[in-house]
Parts: sequence; structure tokens; C-alpha cells
Amino acid sequence: MSSAIYPGSFDPVTLGHLDIIRRSAEMFDEVIIGVLNNTSKTPLFSVEERVNMLSEVVSDIPNVRVESFGGLLIDFARQNGVKTIIRGLRAVTDFEYELQIAQSNRKVAPEIDTVFLTTSIDYAYLSSSIVKEYASFGVDVEQFVPAGVVDRIKEKYIR
Repeated sequence: MSSAIYPGSFDPVTLGHLDIIRRSAEMFDEVIIGVLNNTSKTPLFSVEERVNMLSEVVSDIPNVRVESFGGLLIDFARQNGVKTIIRGLRAVTDFEYELQIAQSNRKVAPEIDTVFLTTSIDYAYLSSSIVKEYASFGVDVEQFVPAGVVDRIKEKYIR
């Protein structure tokens, strides 16, 4: 059985993330969405909220499951018996950063590979940071995130 992990903070999940998830689910028997619990950052949504949002968004994709993790991604991959990490790329700047991480992961965990998927052109500009920035100024983010996420974002910014 082929398995892969698609890691990220998903704060919040965007249509670009969902595009990568759906395409990954077509390539692998199982895709684990690894929601990073990064204690050095203050996310808009708690890790539990992000796991719940993602679980709802991918509920129609039977070979995808959502889990949170802390610490090193390679440790999470090993714990789940996964040898492939999926990363989405929007631009050259993403590639430089992601390549460095993939190479260092490969040095420490040579049994784990990273697969890069370029985002669909429709979402090449999109990031969770942009969504949060717009939402914080009252801009409707419906065109950027899955339908079930819009109201949750609005709730965070009600003044």
C-alpha cells in the first residue's frame, strides 16, 4: 500500500491546499494530512480546529485522513510507516525553501523522499497568510477557502 503525508499548518485550509490533497489522493492509496502543531507560532485556529476543518473538507475523499503532530516531520512519517512527503509549490521562492528542507530531511532520513506538486494555476497566488490578511480587513474570502471554512474565519474576525 502506498502512503504519503501532506504536512502543513493549514491555518486556514485553502482551495490550493485542497487541490494538492485531491491530486495526491489520486496518486497514493492513503494520504495523511499532517497538521503541524507549531508551538513557536500563534495560529488563528487551534490545532484541534484545524484538524476538524480539514476532516470536514476532505470527508468525501475516502483514502485521506487527518492527524495532528508536533516535532519533526520525519519522525511523524516514521511513526506512520510513510516514506513519501508531499509538498506543494507555488513559485520559485517556494522551491528554494522546500528543496532545502527536503534535502536535509533526506540526509537525516534517507528512506523518506519528498514529492513536489506544482499548484494549479488558479491557486498559484494563494496562501493562508493572504486569506487571513484579507479577512482581517473584512474582505469576503469565499473565493479562497472551502465553503465550510468561510464562517469560521469570519467568527475569528468579528469585532
